[in-house]
Amino acid sequence: MVRFLVVPQWQGSSSSRAMQLVDGAQAVLGDLPRSSSHLVEVPLEAGDTLDTGVLRMSALSQTARNLRAALDEQRALEQAVVTFGGDAGVGTIAALHAAGAAHAAGATDATDPALAVIWFGARGAFHSPASSPTKAFHDMAARALVDPSIPRPDADSPGPMIGHGRLALIGVRAMDEAQVAAAEAHGVALRSPDNLNPDELVAAITAAGASRVFVHIDLNVLDPSALSGLGHAEPFGLDLRQLLETIAALRERLPLAGAAITEYAPSSPAAVTHDMSTILRIVGALV
Repeated sequence: MVRFLVVPQWQGSSSSRAMQLVDGAQAVLGDLPRSSSHLVEVPLEAGDTLDTGVLRMSALSQTARNLRAALDEQRALEQAVVTFGGDAGVGTIAALHAAGAAHAAGATDATDPALAVIWFGARGAFHSPASSPTKAFHDMAARALVDPSIPRPDADSPGPMIGHGRLALIGVRAMDEAQVAAAEAHGVALRSPDNLNPDELVAAITAAGASRVFVHIDLNVLDPSALSGLGHAEPFGLDLRQLLETIAALRERLPLAGAAITEYAPSSPAAVTHDMSTILRIVGALV
């Protein structure tokens, strides 16, 4: 049985539509099965940096504690979980929690030896506090999976990170030179929408030693023609068919360790009506 955790976090976003991430999460919750869905509490206040260089870190940390507690409960029940944001940082915490399953089984190394993370997103999310023009955590959310120098909202419950060669950024098309250089330094594969072959992607992560996969989907990976509720829409993105085919190829070869869908910021109830069938098709591909 699949459980859904909905996390209306907005504090990690730099978008002018950040508060609409709350509306997006609530809209998705309304279309999920009530008996298998749970709303994770998010602080109302913006929060403080806590001297990390990351905006609103205190609020992000409280949400991370709440989300990890909910994920711990599902792990104890051996339930598969799809997590919805909110901003992309929700996916960071869910992916790192999935990596922590190895440590729960007694592993002692600093990285999960088996988990790959496939991170779909337009913007890369591979800044540091020094390079980010916004200081918002969603600019750093993917890099926090592999770089211990990035402040993490779950710093009070540190666990393993994602191993070298087992993080891939898919659908990226709005990364600056600082992000590209950092990704290359950490062995992270970058695949643009016109350089995506699902079979080659699966072969590369299995060759790197992965035996299970976490799928993170920033909805801005899609072309704006496919979805209207995007706070950071970028042209020339994946079409829905490409995304669904890539998810299918991953699931055919590797067990799903978890998934996250984030960055849905609808501008109106009419936009939700227009977008929901696309979102539910993505959910269906994951479960």
